[in-house]
This record gives sequence, structure tokens and C-alpha cells, in this order.
Amino acid sequence: MNQPKYQIETKNLSISYDAHNVIKDVNIRIPAKQLTAIIGPSGCGKTTLLKSFNRLLDLREDVKISGKIMVDGIDILGPRLDVPDIRKKMGLLSQKPYPLPMSIYENVAYGLRIHHQKKGEELDRIVEQCLKEVGLWSEVKDRLHEPATGLSVGQQQRLCLARAIAVKPEVVLCDEPTSALDPIAAQQIEKLLLKLKKEYTVVLVTHTLRQAKRVADYVVYMYFGMVIEQGPANEIFNNPKNPETKAYMSGEIG
Repeated sequence: MNQPKYQIETKNLSISYDAHNVIKDVNIRIPAKQLTAIIGPSGCGKTTLLKSFNRLLDLREDVKISGKIMVDGIDILGPRLDVPDIRKKMGLLSQKPYPLPMSIYENVAYGLRIHHQKKGEELDRIVEQCLKEVGLWSEVKDRLHEPATGLSVGQQQRLCLARAIAVKPEVVLCDEPTSALDPIAAQQIEKLLLKLKKEYTVVLVTHTLRQAKRVADYVVYMYFGMVIEQGPANEIFNNPKNPETKAYMSGEIG
């Protein structure tokens, strides 16, 4: 059996805010074109770890990072790397949808204009294709030039996903993307993530164990800034080796 290709690896990664250590000497491997769930109780560092993958933590002045984050074998913390290029590789879906203050069409077209210099019919074709990919085209095709803010929250989240994949990232980072949604909209997002993992590496931060069990191929369990256990989802959910993982799975922790 071939060893899976790991798209993201961290090596002795530590992250602190104002001398408060949030991530402690973390070593993880995230397989390519699978859905990896990062799970653990609230406040254990899941979102901080996720945001380190696309250098979003750089926006904070009080952050200190040591160790390595390897993406496709290259340390993205290296001083000579172009941060916009890294972020282009990593689509991000946040906890709450943040549509840009423009039309539905322009939300998807925005990154394509900047990064790929697309225009005219080619731009129209890609916008339509991305909206179809997230199951939104039939709902919005007659109102493409209306403000995106007029969409429901669930539709806005799917629009943000269309915007993320329009620029053809390699990885889709998801920070609790269904926590603000009703159950039906949440189910739509879950189905989309399962479909997208055929083309993209998907990393999902979730505080919902049931959700992780439904969708994950690979699992990273965190507790107080440390990675306690990681591995294929079946092993972690059905036969965890660490007592703390077992306690979390049984509901004693969290």
C-alpha cells in the first residue's frame, strides 16, 4: 500500500500571543486530497493552528512563531516567501460567511480578476462553473448582479466557498464553517466538502464530534495547545490509543 502524500506538515511548531503559549511543539501531517478534521475542546488552539497554514497570524503584532510549516515540502515561514502566493494556495472558509460588499457575480469574480487576469466570457464561464460546484447556480442565476448580502446565511457561506475555489487553491481551510448555519444549510456544506476533497486537500476545524465522524478521513486531536493523537479517522474514533483521546470521544472531556 502506497504511503499517502502529506501536503502540510508542521515540525516543532510553537505559537504564542503576548508570551501566552497557544500551540506547543506541534508535529502533524495532513494528507493530500483527504478531509482532515482538527478536533478538541474549545480554546485548545485549533483555529490558531489552522490560521498558521495561510500566514493569517502575520496580521497580529503580538504573535511569535517557531518551528516549521511545510507545504508541498517548502517551509512557508521562510523569510523570502511571497505571503500572497501562500494565501492563494489556501482557500479559507470562516465561521461566519463574509461576502464582499458587492454583487453575487463580483464576489466570485474578484479573485479571478486579481490573480488570473480573467475577463469577458471566460470570466462568466468560470463564475458559473464555481456557483454550480457549490450548488448555488440555480438559486442565483437570475440575480447575479444583486448584492450578495441579500442571500441567506447558508447561501452566503456557499458563495464564500465558490469564491475560495475560484482561484484554484490546493487546500481549503475551514474554521467551523457550519456553526452559524441551520441544520439543512450545514448539511449542504458538509456534502460540498466531501465532494471537494476529490480535488482539494480539505482541513476542517470542528468542535462537533458528530460532524467529524461523518466527514473525516484523517483526524488530529488537540488538547491545551498540544496534539495528543492523530491518524486515520477509523483508528482515532474506534480505537484511540491515548487515554485523553478516549476520554474526549466518550464525552468526559469537552
